[in-house]
Amino acid sequence: MIDTAAKPILILGGTGKTGRRLVDRLTAQGLPVRIGSRSGTPHFDWEDDTTWEPALDGVGAVYISYYPDLAVPGAAEAVGAFANLAVASGVRRLVLLSGRGEIEAQRAEEMLKASGADWTILRCAWFSQNFSESFLLDPLLAGEVALPVGTVGEPFVDADDIADAAVTVLTRQGHVGQLYELTGPRLLSFADAVAEIGKAAGRDIRFVRISHAEFTAAVAGYELPAEFAWLLNELFTEVLDGRNEALTDGVERVLGRAPKDFSAYATETAGTGIWSD
Repeated sequence: MIDTAAKPILILGGTGKTGRRLVDRLTAQGLPVRIGSRSGTPHFDWEDDTTWEPALDGVGAVYISYYPDLAVPGAAEAVGAFANLAVASGVRRLVLLSGRGEIEAQRAEEMLKASGADWTILRCAWFSQNFSESFLLDPLLAGEVALPVGTVGEPFVDADDIADAAVTVLTRQGHVGQLYELTGPRLLSFADAVAEIGKAAGRDIRFVRISHAEFTAAVAGYELPAEFAWLLNELFTEVLDGRNEALTDGVERVLGRAPKDFSAYATETAGTGIWSD
């Protein structure tokens, strides 16, 4: 194990889907962590680079999760600037949460590499938890999920697997300079995923394919922050075109085990009652 006990690990997005799971795991191992968020201490804000240096002070490594997503224009430049500052501050060990098939995300990866950091990249498929901890929860509760996507398959990956992988690459030797593509073990369409959730929850939940124009209008009606509304349109109009319709062995390479199947996620999550109407 890498000796990180003397210095905390900074978890950017430490209250998000992967970040809070990572915080829990590192804390359970007795490792010190610092949560990097707008509500954290010290305060961290991607849009205010004066908050970056105080957050980096005294840390030994950083888990970089960009809000709202690396696909957003300007994200790559922000990650590059942060990585350069980290290295200049003496923090070389950086782990980046990235996204599959996202041009901006892959630009961010290249900027991370160019910083001279001891880097590792976790390039992830769609999170299973987007159905229970994000924008798809409300439609599921309403009994109908309407999206502008057809039968394209997505290898949904579980946030618990991502967090387990992040713990491993942050605390074990042998992962510097490695890019791991993390996917689940099976391709499912969004209709398949909704059907599995409905079965697990014991509810009749419909999936409806709508046009991109209808989706854009629906997103506008939710009064979401502009960058998040843009992101949803980008993901559903660009990224879900079949480019990610392939499985990888990233989880097994890092953890030495198979990734969690979507059905296991659906069953476990339904047991919490979160999809009960």
